[in-house]
Amino acid sequence: MNLKAVLFDMDGVIVNTEPLHKKSYFRTFDEIGVEVSEELYNSLTGRATMKICEILCEKYQLKESPLDLLSKKRKHFEQVFKSDNDLSLIDGVLDLIQDYTDNGLTLVLASSASMENINRIFKKFELDPYFKAKISGADLKASKPHPEIFIRAAELAVQPKESCMVIEDSTNGIAAAHAANIFCVGYKESEPSTQDYSKADRVIRNFSEIKYSKLKSFF
Repeated sequence: MNLKAVLFDMDGVIVNTEPLHKKSYFRTFDEIGVEVSEELYNSLTGRATMKICEILCEKYQLKESPLDLLSKKRKHFEQVFKSDNDLSLIDGVLDLIQDYTDNGLTLVLASSASMENINRIFKKFELDPYFKAKISGADLKASKPHPEIFIRAAELAVQPKESCMVIEDSTNGIAAAHAANIFCVGYKESEPSTQDYSKADRVIRNFSEIKYSKLKSFF
C-alpha cells in the first residue's frame, strides 16, 4: 500500500455544520433583501465564503461589498454556532481518524471554512492531536473547485500526491480533488443528494467502508 496521507474536508465530512452555514447564509440574505434559490445555494456548497460573497454581489448587483457580506455572514454564523446544541461529529468519523492515526497515516485538514471556524470546531471536539496541519481555503487565492487547496495540503503532509487520499462530500470539493489528480473518496451520507459524486474515485455511505484494513484494495 502506497497511501501515506489522508486529506480531510471538514464540513459534511468531520462535522455537519452545513445546516448552520445554511441558516446563517439565509439570515444574511434576509438582512440584505435578496432571494437566493435552493438550486443556486446548493451549487455554491464547498466554495470559500469570500468566493460565494463575490458571486452573490456580482449576480445581484449588491450595494454591499463582498467583504461586507462576508462580515454579515460570519456574524450570523457565530450566533447560530453558539445557540446550536445539537452539533456533533459525523457518525464514525472519530473512529476513522483514530484508526488512520494508529496505522501511521498523516492527516491534514483541507477545508473551505475560515481558520477561525476550523479552530472553533477542532477545539470543541479536541481534534488537533490527530492532524499534522490545517489549511483554510479562505486564505488561498483560489477556491474549490480549483485544486490549489489539495495541492497545498499534500505539500503540508510532505507526501507526493500519489500517496494521498482526499475525503470530500461536495461537488466542488470532489472536483478540486479530481483536478489535483488525487484519489478521492466521496462521502454520501444520504439519498437523495444535491451534490455530484461522478468525479469521485469511490463513493461511500459509511466510514467503516474505508477503514485502514480495507484500503489495500484501493491502492
